[in-house]
Amino acid sequence: MNATTDAIRMNTTVSVEDRGFTLGDGIFDTALALGGVVFARAPHVQRLLAACAAIGIVLERQRLEAAIDAALTPAPAILRTTVTRGTAARGLWPASVGEPTLVVTAAPWSPALLGQPARLVTAAGRRNEFSPTANLKTLGYLDAILAARQAAEAGADDALILNTRGRVACTTIANVFAVSGDRLATPPLTEGCLPGILRGLVCETAPALGLTVEERPLDPDELGRADAVFLTNSVRFLRPATALDGRPLGTDRRAIDALMAELGRRVAAECGVALAPAISAPPAG
Repeated sequence: MNATTDAIRMNTTVSVEDRGFTLGDGIFDTALALGGVVFARAPHVQRLLAACAAIGIVLERQRLEAAIDAALTPAPAILRTTVTRGTAARGLWPASVGEPTLVVTAAPWSPALLGQPARLVTAAGRRNEFSPTANLKTLGYLDAILAARQAAEAGADDALILNTRGRVACTTIANVFAVSGDRLATPPLTEGCLPGILRGLVCETAPALGLTVEERPLDPDELGRADAVFLTNSVRFLRPATALDGRPLGTDRRAIDALMAELGRRVAAECGVALAPAISAPPAG
């Protein structure tokens, strides 16, 4: 594992008084790097900077870009960028703070993660779509952690999280799409989901493939009636969901395979790495 704090590659330490450690006061981003190139780097950087601005952390783009560059290696890697408000005097909203803490870590990535089918269970907890952090990838991830524990205890791969209205928000690590014919439906950000980078790429790519994207509220029952359901995530790309609470979901993979092939072409163009061997995922079901 390669870790950096800005340009410092080894022996990274974070103060026990850092607000990310004591209060979860910060945000993070996860991206895929192939051949020493971050796929969809610009959207990842822009989302992270926008999240910093939203919670009042001042982070210079140049500093962020340099830290990402320092973490890159030729080997396939999952890059996690973490930004906290840094150290400050006690109190929820400090009168003053120092420089924000910035850490970029790189962990090995395997193409075996692509296309793995996912069995879902509905999480007991709800996502608060009215929260000011609902659309931000903040460090406070305990709700998702507990939902992931529920899924693991049920023998499932991920948990579907509903919002306070009982509608689909997301899973613990992914955005959700339902396929009906040539139409893709995914919850809008007002339903409490994150503005996922792969979610955005699917919405951008779909029209050229003859697919119409609808950002609209989704009832959980609609997933059971869909031709297929898939999840999007920057590390796993598109993941077909095969079951929800023990009931099988649709198995029509045509839209999923077309989207994955196009994303593979984009990866090859940006990173010079072919994903073709990994696109032939096991059939859903």
